[in-house]
Amino acid sequence: MATAEELKLVARKAIESSRQELFELSDAIWKKPELLYEEFAAHDLLTAFLEKKGFSVERSYTGIKTAFRATYGSGRPNVCVISEYDALPEIGHACGHNLIAEAGVAAGLGLKAALSAAGAAGLKKGRVTVLGTPAEEGGGGKIRLIDNGAFQDVDVAMMIHPSTFMCLYPGYLSVEELDVTYTGKASHAAAFPWEGINALDAVVCAYNSISVLRQQMRPSWRVHGVVVEGGVKANIIPERALFNCMVRAPNRAELKQLREKVMACFQSAAQATGCEVQVKQVSAAYENLLTNKRLAKCYGDNLAQLGVDVNWSESPTGHGATDMGNVSHVVPSIHPKYPIGSGKEFPHSKPFAGVANVQESHSTTLVFASGMACAGVDMLVDAKILEEMHAEFLANKALF
Repeated sequence: MATAEELKLVARKAIESSRQELFELSDAIWKKPELLYEEFAAHDLLTAFLEKKGFSVERSYTGIKTAFRATYGSGRPNVCVISEYDALPEIGHACGHNLIAEAGVAAGLGLKAALSAAGAAGLKKGRVTVLGTPAEEGGGGKIRLIDNGAFQDVDVAMMIHPSTFMCLYPGYLSVEELDVTYTGKASHAAAFPWEGINALDAVVCAYNSISVLRQQMRPSWRVHGVVVEGGVKANIIPERALFNCMVRAPNRAELKQLREKVMACFQSAAQATGCEVQVKQVSAAYENLLTNKRLAKCYGDNLAQLGVDVNWSESPTGHGATDMGNVSHVVPSIHPKYPIGSGKEFPHSKPFAGVANVQESHSTTLVFASGMACAGVDMLVDAKILEEMHAEFLANKALF
């Protein structure tokens, strides 16, 4: 009978034997960056690869054109590993989603091999799911998948994210993105300014009000934005102005508090300038990340066995956001960070995009992906680990 350690060795060998193919997969995604919900080339590339490797593949999963699900095995537990593959405007894969795609596929290959070996040895089988989730960068692809029932039969969900450092327990904030449109009245700015109502003034007023608000904001709260539209010509009083704003807080309750304060800034600016204001939520709110500590420990233990110097310290509340946070409110989840580059290339920058496609980063990604596969083996063979993860998950959910 195959032991857990023997199955982990099978998983690692499967990943290692596919090293060059995985590099080519990630490289192709990196070279053709695609924005949220436009990841057609990445979708086709990943699904074709997984199908070739023996997975049962569902393209355009749950009606989302660039989402997919690839499964192998049957029954429960169902261990889900997640691939992202959308890029950023102008700076490409500056968040390293090509590596996240590679990591999810690699872990899936490892778990598939372990499941096959377990079945041949007569052990109880489970299932591995590689879930392709588009539009993390503002489109809430995972939220749509949750709403469409994609996680109903999933027991745990894992993904990893390249960064400047390693962290098993990263903090991610809840966030809402808002489009704020002010409508005024156009007039000649020199000849008849008194006939106009200046929408740009309303945006400036709102922006300054938020800046004043910061003195009373909690240290973990964040508000930031850009003026997207502010008029068409200097001698025309702007009739329309658009402000794109993001509001972040450690959890949903605090996000609600902060949002109310920011909304007061928007409304007072409209009143002060005589403009009308319309506030539209761009996409569904991203939830804070609930890292499942039992799952994170399982993952960290396996990384240590692979020779990784694991950072076991818990991160203070982070300042970024991810729709993986929403997944963590539905099933036990982890979203660890792992280091690539020199530590001086930061996510969402051109230098980070550069290090996201060097050989060393691919090699590091496969080590941390192997950790996911090995953690998945532990869950497949030890029901107690899953029970502990789910008990913790339910306890955490009760707090929110």
